[in-house]
Amino acid sequence: MTTVEEVMLWVHVATGFLALAAGAGALATEKGGRRHRRFGRTYVHSMAVVSGTALVLYPLRPGFWRLFLGLVAIFSFYFAFSGYRVLSRKRPADEPTGVDWGAVGLFGVASAGLVAMGGILLRSGNGFAPVLLVFGGIGVVFAGSDLRSFRGETDPGAWVGQHVVRTGAGYIATVSAFSAVNFLFLPPVLRWLWPTLLGTPLLVYFRRKYESRFVPG
Repeated sequence: MTTVEEVMLWVHVATGFLALAAGAGALATEKGGRRHRRFGRTYVHSMAVVSGTALVLYPLRPGFWRLFLGLVAIFSFYFAFSGYRVLSRKRPADEPTGVDWGAVGLFGVASAGLVAMGGILLRSGNGFAPVLLVFGGIGVVFAGSDLRSFRGETDPGAWVGQHVVRTGAGYIATVSAFSAVNFLFLPPVLRWLWPTLLGTPLLVYFRRKYESRFVPG
C-alpha cells in the first residue's frame, strides 16, 4: 500500500466514524434546533470527505470491488447532500440549481452502474448480487423521483418528507458500510442489507411524524 493510499484510507475511516457520530447526534437532538443543525452540517461535510476519499482510492488500485465501493460512496453522499439541499428549496419559488441537477445526474449514473454490476454478478452466480441490485434499484427510483420534482415541485411542504427520508437514507448507508467492515459474524449480504431492512419502516414512521408536525394543515 502506497503512502497516499494509506493516508486516504485513514482519513476515510476517521471521517466515517465522525459521520456516524454526527448523524446519531442529529437524530437525537430537537429537530430544527441549533444543535440539530450543527450535527447535520457536520454529518454532511463528513460524508463529503468519506465519499471523496473513496473515489480517490479507486484509481490507486482499480478493480471491480473498488469500483463498487466508489459507486456506493456516491450513492451514500447523495442522500445526505440532497437531504441537506432540500432545506434551501422550502418555498415554491426556490428552484434547483446546477449543483442539484449535476448531483442527481451523477447519482443516477452511479445507481445505474450498481444495477449493471449487480446484473453481472447475478449472471455469474455470485451471491452478493442482491446487495448491488437493491442499492442500485433504490438509487434509480430516487433519481427519477428527484428529476421529476426538479421539473415542477408544487407541494410547499414536500421538503419535510424529503429531508427526513434522504438524510435518514444517507445514515442507513453509513451504518451499512460500518456493518460491512465490522460485523463479520453476519453473512455478507445480511451484513450490508440489515440496516436497510430495519431502517426503511422507521423512515416511513418518522416521515409521517414530522410531516404532521412541520407541514401546515
